[in-house]
Amino acid sequence: MSATSINELLRVGPGTPMGNFMRRYWLPAALSGEVQADGAPVRLMILGEKLIAFRDSAGRVGILDHRCPHRCASLFMGRNEENGIRCVYHGWKFDVDGNCLDMPNVPERQDFKAKVHAKAYRAAERNGLIWVYMGEDQDSPPELPHIEANLIANSKVWCLQRQCNWLQALEGDIDTSHVGFLHVGALTPEDLPEDSPLRPTVHNRSPEYKVRTSDWGAMYGAYRESEDGRMSWRVAHFLFPFWTMTPNILFASRAIARAWVPMDDTHVMLFDITGGVDEGNPFFTTKLKNGEPMYQKIRRKPNGTGWFDRWLPIDGEPNDWGMDRQAQRDMIHYTGIDNPSMQDQSITESMGPITDHSFEHLAPTDQMIAIVRRQLAQALDKFRGSQAAVPCAPGTYFGARSGSFWVDDPQTPLADAYQAELQRATRWQPDTRPRI
Repeated sequence: MSATSINELLRVGPGTPMGNFMRRYWLPAALSGEVQADGAPVRLMILGEKLIAFRDSAGRVGILDHRCPHRCASLFMGRNEENGIRCVYHGWKFDVDGNCLDMPNVPERQDFKAKVHAKAYRAAERNGLIWVYMGEDQDSPPELPHIEANLIANSKVWCLQRQCNWLQALEGDIDTSHVGFLHVGALTPEDLPEDSPLRPTVHNRSPEYKVRTSDWGAMYGAYRESEDGRMSWRVAHFLFPFWTMTPNILFASRAIARAWVPMDDTHVMLFDITGGVDEGNPFFTTKLKNGEPMYQKIRRKPNGTGWFDRWLPIDGEPNDWGMDRQAQRDMIHYTGIDNPSMQDQSITESMGPITDHSFEHLAPTDQMIAIVRRQLAQALDKFRGSQAAVPCAPGTYFGARSGSFWVDDPQTPLADAYQAELQRATRWQPDTRPRI
């Protein structure tokens, strides 16, 4: 029995057990394109801390506490110039490592800039993604995680902010039985080609599961016997501390990873990373009964400058997440919402900022959720007891791949089916070189 309650898993602010735990990992912080050399600083809210990111004249990224260590004016208001951020209150200037470079309002004989440092965290950059390490051991951070999708050159990253707790957002990704309803509930098997990886999900909306722990966290295989007698598998993963790999359909040619980075207890930023080939993805090529594409693109607001003003969708609770009740009644979309990410968004945000998990009645199809909660609680128990190293060394992530596939022999165990599919899949030479 774990001493950690589920409510403790939800709280991530400074000084909380889960917040301290997560600070021992590298965290996605921003897209590289958000932070321009000598450009405006960007406000970041991560694990309940107000930070700013800026790129100096040499292209290096700094991530600092937003407060100037002089009088606590926000460095967001500062001037990004000549390899440093200068506070506009009294002109104190700091480099990406937090070193004070200039103290122009203090007489030279009283200057003490060598003794002043802005609070700075280690930053790194790889394949379009800026990472931050917020642990106490700033002089000896771990390696960046070997997340396959982020190790593929020219991988694509997009973001979406969700206004709810990080764990309830993440758990939507490790719950595969909802796909047959929330995402494709309006389809019938006859709507899809016989070889469509979506067809088994539509043919049988109540899968059975095999769930097992792994070097990186946990994995599940949802299995259904296909109409032709083969076994259909949808394999997905949870990776410490907040990564998921959803069953992305194109197992052989596409690697994905999704980070649910807590901004605070009631806001989370999704970083969705895709590497490889997306051609022929049935989520984007399938047509609805009216001839329209099955899904439309996310409609986003322009990014603002506030703490919670980045990567917000236009649709949300005030307009019922863009729900079209007529489209719902006509079974154009089972939900009446025309984008899969927004379908997920509507459900997890509708639970409230932090759902009351004591109200739940978990089912056998929720066993992956139960195991992941248990893994997180047990890891946090161990970490709190001894400040032991957190689970999952960087190299262990690279063995994970998610997706859908068929197996001719329905009796083949999950582990054997998964390993065989990995052997057939495209593997990329990992580019592990970070720019720090």
